[in-house]
Amino acid sequence: MTTPTTTPTNNATHGGSHDHHAPRMSFFTAAPEIYQAMVALDRSVSKGFDPALAELVKIRASQLNHCAFCLAMHTRDARKGGESEQRIYLLSAWEEAGAFFTPREQAALALTEAVTVITDGFVPDAVYQRAADHFDEAELAQLIGLIFTINAWNRIAVTTRMDPASV
Repeated sequence: MTTPTTTPTNNATHGGSHDHHAPRMSFFTAAPEIYQAMVALDRSVSKGFDPALAELVKIRASQLNHCAFCLAMHTRDARKGGESEQRIYLLSAWEEAGAFFTPREQAALALTEAVTVITDGFVPDAVYQRAADHFDEAELAQLIGLIFTINAWNRIAVTTRMDPASV
């Protein structure tokens, strides 16, 4: 056995170095039925939901998941939908920038974070109740669906290293 002459980069947060990585595969070419199911799910959870809020949720989950592809897509889509640059920039610090986000948006963002980063194995009751105070049951179910759908998209894109330059 030989000993390496260099120490590999250990980045526990992201699992490797910060070098650019080429896409690993075309997941949707390899699994077209899954792609069609994801598209159908995405349409279903988005139908009738406030598109501006949906983009904020998608951007925030994508920030938490370090998904460059989805960040490129959803920041572009948010801008096309009329979202301000300032709110997009402040989204990662939405709690500190509370005046820029409505109480309803803040409740949705808090739920997005709790569902996306389930480090304690559950969504806290206070976070769920906060969202329930701003969304009726059907809207809340749709919001939860929107959150788990963007998380699934993020995981596909991050795992297969989809190229954000292709958006």
